[in-house]
Amino acid sequence: MSDFIKRPQIEVLSAADGERRRYWSDDDKLRIVEESFIGHRQVTATARRHGICRSLLTTWRRQYRNGELESSGSVSFAPVTVPKDFSASQANPIDASPPPDCRVEVALPNGRRLIVPIGVEAEALARILAVVDRQ
Repeated sequence: MSDFIKRPQIEVLSAADGERRRYWSDDDKLRIVEESFIGHRQVTATARRHGICRSLLTTWRRQYRNGELESSGSVSFAPVTVPKDFSASQANPIDASPPPDCRVEVALPNGRRLIVPIGVEAEALARILAVVDRQ
C-alpha cells in the first residue's frame, strides 16, 4: 500500500476534453509581433504576456520580415500600366506638396522600424539613423 502513495499521478488528456490549440488571426499576430519590436529584448516578455512560446513568436517575426504576415486592412502596391500612346502633355498637373499625414516606414537591419513624416529633412533623418541603427 505504501508503494501506491509514492507513485506520481498521471493525467490523461484526450481530444474529447476540448480544443487545446488556439488560432490567431493575422491581425492578432501582427499586433503581437509589432509589440515585440518595442524596446530591447522584448520577445520573451511579449510571448509570456500573450501566453505563447518564444519559438512561435520568432516564427511570426520571421514571417513579418519576409512579408508573409499582412493585416487584412494593410496597404499594398497595385500594378500600373501606361498606354503606349500616352504623352506627358496629357497628364494632369500634380500637387507637389504631400498630404500632411503621409509617413515613410524605414525597416532597419537590426529589426527595428522607424516611421517618419515624409517631409523630414535628410540631415535630421541621418542623425536619427546614426543613433537608432548603431552597430
